[in-house]
Amino acid sequence: MSTLQQGRGGRRPGAGRPRKSEATTVIRVPLSQVPCIRSLLQRGAGPGGDVPGVRTDCEILTPAVSPPPLSCPLYQSRVAAGFPSPADDYVEGQLDLNRYLIDRPAATFFVRVQGDSMLGAGIHPGDLLIVDRSRQADDGRVIIAVLDGELTVKRLRRRKGQVWLHPDNEAYPPLLITEDRDFHIWGVVRHVVHSL
Repeated sequence: MSTLQQGRGGRRPGAGRPRKSEATTVIRVPLSQVPCIRSLLQRGAGPGGDVPGVRTDCEILTPAVSPPPLSCPLYQSRVAAGFPSPADDYVEGQLDLNRYLIDRPAATFFVRVQGDSMLGAGIHPGDLLIVDRSRQADDGRVIIAVLDGELTVKRLRRRKGQVWLHPDNEAYPPLLITEDRDFHIWGVVRHVVHSL
Protein backbone atom coordinates (compact mmCIF):
# COMPACT_ATOMS: atom_id res chain seq x y z
CA MET A 1 0.00 0.00 0.00
CA SER A 2 1.50 3.35 -0.98
CA THR A 3 0.64 6.80 0.18
CA LEU A 4 1.24 10.02 -1.74
CA GLN A 5 3.24 12.53 0.30
CA GLN A 6 2.49 16.19 -0.27
CA GLY A 7 5.22 18.10 -2.17
CA ARG A 8 7.19 15.04 -3.30
CA GLY A 9 7.46 13.44 -6.71
CA GLY A 10 6.09 14.54 -10.02
CA ARG A 11 6.99 17.54 -12.15
CA ARG A 12 8.03 20.80 -10.55
CA PRO A 13 8.33 24.11 -12.41
CA GLY A 14 11.98 24.98 -13.14
CA ALA A 15 13.32 21.53 -12.16
CA GLY A 16 15.67 19.52 -14.37
CA ARG A 17 17.75 20.48 -17.39
CA PRO A 18 16.35 23.21 -19.63
CA ARG A 19 14.94 21.89 -22.90
CA LYS A 20 17.31 21.82 -25.88
CA SER A 21 20.27 22.72 -23.70
CA GLU A 22 23.76 21.73 -24.78
CA ALA A 23 25.29 18.59 -23.22
CA THR A 24 28.02 19.19 -20.65
CA THR A 25 31.11 17.36 -19.47
CA VAL A 26 33.47 17.51 -16.52
CA ILE A 27 37.07 18.48 -17.28
CA ARG A 28 39.82 17.86 -14.74
CA VAL A 29 42.36 20.67 -14.50
CA PRO A 30 45.09 21.50 -12.01
CA LEU A 31 43.74 23.71 -9.21
CA SER A 32 46.39 26.32 -9.99
CA GLN A 33 44.91 26.74 -13.49
CA VAL A 34 41.25 27.19 -12.45
CA PRO A 35 41.40 31.03 -12.28
CA CYS A 36 43.07 31.22 -15.71
CA ILE A 37 40.56 28.87 -17.32
CA ARG A 38 37.58 30.64 -15.70
CA SER A 39 38.91 33.94 -17.00
CA LEU A 40 39.26 32.51 -20.53
CA LEU A 41 35.72 31.08 -20.43
CA GLN A 42 34.18 34.31 -19.12
CA ARG A 43 35.71 36.29 -21.96
CA GLY A 44 34.12 34.06 -24.59
CA ALA A 45 35.27 34.22 -28.21
CA GLY A 46 36.25 37.88 -28.25
CA PRO A 47 39.74 39.34 -27.91
CA GLY A 48 41.22 38.59 -24.51
CA GLY A 49 41.69 40.80 -21.53
CA ASP A 50 44.21 40.05 -18.83
CA VAL A 51 44.59 36.55 -17.46
CA PRO A 52 45.37 36.69 -13.72
CA GLY A 53 49.09 36.36 -13.06
CA VAL A 54 50.08 36.06 -16.72
CA ARG A 55 51.82 38.76 -18.73
CA THR A 56 51.03 38.48 -22.40
CA ASP A 57 51.11 40.71 -25.45
CA CYS A 58 49.13 38.17 -27.46
CA GLU A 59 45.48 37.85 -28.32
CA ILE A 60 43.75 34.77 -26.88
CA LEU A 61 40.53 33.60 -28.55
CA THR A 62 38.22 30.60 -28.14
CA PRO A 63 36.21 28.85 -30.89
CA ALA A 64 32.52 29.56 -31.40
CA VAL A 65 30.28 27.23 -29.39
CA SER A 66 28.21 25.82 -32.29
CA PRO A 67 29.66 27.10 -35.55
CA PRO A 68 27.89 26.25 -38.79
CA PRO A 69 29.85 23.88 -41.04
CA LEU A 70 32.36 25.67 -43.23
CA SER A 71 32.64 23.30 -46.17
CA CYS A 72 34.90 23.95 -49.13
CA PRO A 73 35.54 21.69 -52.14
CA LEU A 74 38.43 19.27 -51.70
CA TYR A 75 39.96 18.33 -55.05
CA GLN A 76 41.41 14.87 -55.59
CA SER A 77 44.38 16.24 -57.53
CA ARG A 78 47.58 16.94 -55.64
CA VAL A 79 49.40 20.20 -56.28
CA ALA A 80 52.97 19.80 -57.48
CA ALA A 81 55.44 21.99 -55.63
CA GLY A 82 58.06 21.27 -58.29
CA PHE A 83 57.20 20.59 -61.94
CA PRO A 84 53.58 21.63 -62.66
CA SER A 85 51.11 19.14 -64.08
CA PRO A 86 47.60 19.78 -65.42
CA ALA A 87 44.96 19.35 -62.72
CA ASP A 88 41.69 17.59 -63.34
CA ASP A 89 38.51 19.11 -61.91
CA TYR A 90 37.34 16.06 -59.97
CA VAL A 91 36.04 17.06 -56.54
CA GLU A 92 36.87 14.39 -53.94
CA GLY A 93 34.40 15.74 -51.38
CA GLN A 94 33.76 18.59 -49.01
CA LEU A 95 36.16 19.63 -46.27
CA ASP A 96 34.67 21.25 -43.14
CA LEU A 97 37.47 23.40 -41.75
CA ASN A 98 35.89 23.49 -38.28
CA ARG A 99 36.03 19.69 -38.01
CA TYR A 100 39.42 19.43 -39.72
CA LEU A 101 41.20 21.95 -37.49
CA ILE A 102 39.40 21.53 -34.15
CA ASP A 103 39.09 18.06 -32.59
CA ARG A 104 37.77 19.16 -29.20
CA PRO A 105 36.09 22.60 -29.32
CA ALA A 106 35.61 22.82 -25.53
CA ALA A 107 39.37 22.33 -24.99
CA THR A 108 40.56 24.51 -27.87
CA PHE A 109 41.77 28.09 -27.92
CA PHE A 110 43.61 30.29 -30.39
CA VAL A 111 46.60 32.53 -29.75
CA ARG A 112 48.45 34.91 -32.06
CA VAL A 113 52.26 34.65 -32.19
CA GLN A 114 54.63 37.45 -31.32
CA GLY A 115 58.35 36.95 -31.86
CA ASP A 116 60.51 34.70 -34.03
CA SER A 117 61.79 31.99 -31.68
CA MET A 118 59.85 29.24 -33.52
CA LEU A 119 60.68 30.01 -37.16
CA GLY A 120 62.23 26.56 -37.62
CA ALA A 121 58.85 24.99 -36.83
CA GLY A 122 57.16 27.16 -39.45
CA ILE A 123 55.67 29.48 -36.80
CA HIS A 124 56.05 33.14 -37.77
CA PRO A 125 55.17 36.44 -36.06
CA GLY A 126 51.45 37.13 -36.54
CA ASP A 127 50.53 33.47 -37.13
CA LEU A 128 47.45 32.11 -35.41
CA LEU A 129 48.02 28.94 -33.36
CA ILE A 130 45.24 26.42 -32.71
CA VAL A 131 45.91 24.96 -29.26
CA ASP A 132 44.28 21.92 -27.61
CA ARG A 133 44.34 21.85 -23.79
CA SER A 134 43.24 18.20 -23.66
CA ARG A 135 46.27 16.78 -25.53
CA GLN A 136 49.15 15.15 -23.69
CA ALA A 137 52.26 17.36 -23.81
CA ASP A 138 54.68 14.65 -24.95
CA ASP A 139 58.39 15.12 -25.59
CA GLY A 140 58.98 16.98 -28.84
CA ARG A 141 55.54 18.63 -28.98
CA VAL A 142 55.17 22.36 -29.54
CA ILE A 143 53.34 23.75 -26.52
CA ILE A 144 51.91 26.94 -25.08
CA ALA A 145 53.17 27.43 -21.53
CA VAL A 146 53.31 30.02 -18.79
CA LEU A 147 56.90 30.47 -17.63
CA ASP A 148 57.50 32.86 -14.73
CA GLY A 149 54.23 34.64 -15.49
CA GLU A 150 54.80 35.02 -19.24
CA LEU A 151 53.06 33.16 -22.04
CA THR A 152 55.43 31.41 -24.48
CA VAL A 153 55.40 28.94 -27.37
CA LYS A 154 58.29 26.44 -27.40
CA ARG A 155 59.11 22.80 -28.11
CA LEU A 156 58.95 20.61 -24.99
CA ARG A 157 61.98 18.38 -24.36
CA ARG A 158 62.44 15.90 -21.53
CA ARG A 159 65.99 14.62 -21.09
CA LYS A 160 67.51 12.70 -18.16
CA GLY A 161 64.84 13.82 -15.70
CA GLN A 162 65.02 17.45 -16.81
CA VAL A 163 62.41 19.53 -18.62
CA TRP A 164 63.56 21.99 -21.28
CA LEU A 165 61.76 24.48 -23.51
CA HIS A 166 63.53 24.61 -26.87
CA PRO A 167 63.07 27.40 -29.39
CA ASP A 168 63.20 26.36 -33.05
CA ASN A 169 65.60 29.21 -33.83
CA GLU A 170 69.35 28.99 -33.11
CA ALA A 171 69.41 32.69 -32.14
CA TYR A 172 67.68 31.76 -28.85
CA PRO A 173 68.96 29.48 -26.07
CA PRO A 174 66.97 26.55 -24.64
CA LEU A 175 65.34 27.20 -21.25
CA LEU A 176 65.86 24.71 -18.41
CA ILE A 177 62.81 24.40 -16.17
CA THR A 178 64.02 24.26 -12.57
CA GLU A 179 61.92 23.91 -9.43
CA ASP A 180 62.31 27.61 -8.58
CA ARG A 181 60.55 28.62 -11.83
CA ASP A 182 56.78 29.00 -12.13
CA PHE A 183 55.89 26.72 -15.07
CA HIS A 184 52.49 25.54 -16.34
CA ILE A 185 51.60 23.95 -19.68
CA TRP A 186 48.45 25.45 -21.18
CA GLY A 187 48.12 23.19 -24.19
CA VAL A 188 49.60 21.54 -27.27
CA VAL A 189 49.76 23.42 -30.57
CA ARG A 190 47.83 21.39 -33.17
CA HIS A 191 47.82 23.71 -36.20
CA VAL A 192 49.34 26.95 -37.44
CA VAL A 193 47.32 29.38 -39.58
CA HIS A 194 49.83 31.32 -41.66
CA SER A 195 48.90 34.05 -44.12
CA LEU A 196 51.05 34.63 -47.20
